[in-house]
Amino acid sequence: MSVLYWRCGTRVEDATEWNVREELRRYWIQPTIIAATVLIADQLSKAWVLDALGTAAGASRPVIAPWLSLTLVHNTGVAFGMFQGIPHFFTVTSVIISIAATYFYRRHLPSRSWFVQLCVGLIIGGAIGNIIDRLRFGYVIDFVHVSWFPGIFNVADSGITVGVIALTLFLLIRGDGERDAPASDQALLGTLLGGGSSRKRE
Repeated sequence: MSVLYWRCGTRVEDATEWNVREELRRYWIQPTIIAATVLIADQLSKAWVLDALGTAAGASRPVIAPWLSLTLVHNTGVAFGMFQGIPHFFTVTSVIISIAATYFYRRHLPSRSWFVQLCVGLIIGGAIGNIIDRLRFGYVIDFVHVSWFPGIFNVADSGITVGVIALTLFLLIRGDGERDAPASDQALLGTLLGGGSSRKRE
């Protein structure tokens, strides 16, 4: 009996390990790479701006006068400088929104689409970039100042905005037709979320 249980348990463990690898390969590798790229670009650009302009808010340097300049802003609000003065609230909400976006991506979006994975990677990478700023400084470092645009922003803001707009347009054009995953994908997700229940049944 113990040998039979060991064999059944081994099969369940092997199947679970395979399911985890498949889950990562199909749904998480590309968004993770994109999110990491956005995050690295965001943090490196902010470090470079602080080195070039110093840490004092309001420091500015023209890049393509008069249309584009680098202007350092300590943003305690949300993207593009809106709703200033409540940084801790936005730190918490940013974390919640990031977790919710990850859940919504896997359960309710056509998550096998490379375009959806691209958009989600942009959104999550940008959100994490700004969360890191809030935790480090208590504000977000913004510095891209386009003369005709009403706000000053950064690479993370750009990733979030492009990702949200592109994903919205994609869903409007494609509709909900691809939202439901194939039966094999539903089984894969069910196995992962079910944890060790399959071993009990064995």
